Amino acid sequence: MKSDIRIALVGNPNTGKSTLFNVLTGLNQKIGNFPGVTIDKKLGYCTLPDGRTAEIIDLPGTYSLYPKSRDEAIVFSVLADRHNELTPDLVVIILDATNLKRNLLLYTQVADLKIPVVIALNMMDMAKKADITIDVNAFAQKLGVPVVPISARKIAGIENLKQTIAYANKIPLQQDSIDVEAIAPQLISRIKAEINTDNTYFALQLAHQHETLKFLTAGQSNTIEELEKEFGFHSQKAQATETIARYNYINDLLYDTVQKSATAEDETMSNKIDKVLTHKVFGFIIFFGILLFIFQSIFAWSAYPMSLITDGFVWLQTALHQYLPAGPLTNLLVDGVVAGLSGVMVFIPQIAILFAFISILEDTGYMSRVTFMMDKIMRKVGLNGKSVVPLIGGFACAVPSIMSTRTIENWKDRMITILVTPLITCSARLPVYTLLISLVVPNKNVWWIFNMQGLALTAMYMFSMVSAVVVAWVFKYILKARERGYFIMELPVYRTPRWNNVLHSMYDRAKTFVFEAGKVIVAVSIILWVLASYGPGNQFNKIDQKYKQLQVAQAIPADSLNRMIASEKLENSYAGMLGHVIEPAIKPLGFDWKIGIALITSFAAREVFVGTMATMYSVNGNAEKMESVQQKMHSARNAETGQPVFTLAVAMSLMMFYAFAMQCASTVAVVYRETKNWRWPAIQFAYMTVLAYVASFITYHLLK
Repeated sequence: MKSDIRIALVGNPNTGKSTLFNVLTGLNQKIGNFPGVTIDKKLGYCTLPDGRTAEIIDLPGTYSLYPKSRDEAIVFSVLADRHNELTPDLVVIILDATNLKRNLLLYTQVADLKIPVVIALNMMDMAKKADITIDVNAFAQKLGVPVVPISARKIAGIENLKQTIAYANKIPLQQDSIDVEAIAPQLISRIKAEINTDNTYFALQLAHQHETLKFLTAGQSNTIEELEKEFGFHSQKAQATETIARYNYINDLLYDTVQKSATAEDETMSNKIDKVLTHKVFGFIIFFGILLFIFQSIFAWSAYPMSLITDGFVWLQTALHQYLPAGPLTNLLVDGVVAGLSGVMVFIPQIAILFAFISILEDTGYMSRVTFMMDKIMRKVGLNGKSVVPLIGGFACAVPSIMSTRTIENWKDRMITILVTPLITCSARLPVYTLLISLVVPNKNVWWIFNMQGLALTAMYMFSMVSAVVVAWVFKYILKARERGYFIMELPVYRTPRWNNVLHSMYDRAKTFVFEAGKVIVAVSIILWVLASYGPGNQFNKIDQKYKQLQVAQAIPADSLNRMIASEKLENSYAGMLGHVIEPAIKPLGFDWKIGIALITSFAAREVFVGTMATMYSVNGNAEKMESVQQKMHSARNAETGQPVFTLAVAMSLMMFYAFAMQCASTVAVVYRETKNWRWPAIQFAYMTVLAYVASFITYHLLK
């Protein structure tokens, strides 16, 4: 969409910046990534009162132009680089009216870059409740910029903000807050001359950040480095000097324009609630209770819509087979494309429910408390306080859980969380575990209460948690990052969730998954269908001729004949050939070529294992008829030894393999979507496959 003016939204975390972005743009948004980095870029469009179209960029939240994370580094890069395609014509800085002292530090820095600025004074309703009085006119006059009181949550003052944006001055008129040049006068003067800029604060920021700024040439960066040495510039001391000067200015400004009562009612109430919710003991009990509720809800509430989606696609596939002419194109459409789409769409309920809960927890302010409580514990194993929710969500599905890691600012912490989340036992592993446990674990009680099969399943869940923690601890020492793992977390006051925002979050995440990760999933499904549906030469014709003669000779029922033909064709397909090829590699694990085919086909989704076993052992492929699959697998015999195929050693070995292996195309796709680089899903696939093989090998040889 062509725009007439580009506007950047800038603000601290928890100031309502994303809420304002959603209010201004509605659903007229798109998500991409900033050039050259893997950080999400949220763009939106709105129509101004004068008829012009404004492109709005929602920049990552930051407390200062001195970045603590890659997300925060984007802000200065976009604002300062005049050759950047995203450089705004106007900056709207969102200030929390209840916390102006902290917010104004970022404002004074951005204002000193001399870009036209408008202030959106948000949460005025909360300020009124807290008995905070702001002289908006005096505030605007002292700063030299338009100040618009708003309440984004209540959509109050938005039209005034649009009007102000439409008629904002194109020339920066903001007053200087501090004497920037006094911090390092000689150095700043030389940098201005070398870089050919007249902006004093821009020159100072180059001295601080030149090593990480991509818009500087190597020669310019080296020149600045030499100038720093020449004038003895110390970055941390200069930052401290600047920050002190800015807060002195801010204190004087607020003294003249803001009156605040001794106590703030909302904050006092929040503090009272925090004494319970962040308690050293009760806080964790309440948190795990909430997680248990979320966990149960994801399973319970998603079951019906997921069933409807599955049944809808089954009906669609049946109808297409019935009404379209038989042939390879129909089979490709129905069993490849449509089947692949079903694998995408069936995840939508879980994604929507999980992100609805995450949005509610964030909106109420509780998520900040969770990360605060868990950070100290999680850091010992290389994770972050914000890693807790994705890991717990992994019990339902790794796909939405990996998407939820976007709340983790630190790159290293986020990458470790993404890399270990698939180790958590997800719902797709349940059919595999249930089937294998029922084959080798007796269905009887221990101590009259605990069922042995239930204990085995619980053990697999606990094992996955321990595995994730151990692997995270290892990655803590493998992954290197230049940014330090700072943990800066503001505890906002408790608020009621914005239901429009919750619904928008559900819609946005579901749409992103379908259109981004879905493309890869459908492509993989088509490839797997081709491999399983075709074989070399005229092998399939020979199989058809063989069973036609056999039917005439032995009068085999049509259903049994079709299952026998399907089983032999699968063995002679390219997938079957691949199963025979990998059999020598998987034989040490106790697996035969049939299990090998299941390992290949279940890459699309782990639960495909059950359907593949059903086909391979000539039973009905309906995974719901578990008894048929169990009976046939229970009676299956090894052709060489005559012993049962699925012994305790083989079944446990197979469960260990599925516990670690990346048998999920959806997860691979979403990891690529979140990291924007195929290297990370490749690393993840490789290390999980190695772990799966080693664990399976050890388990088989200990138990056989």
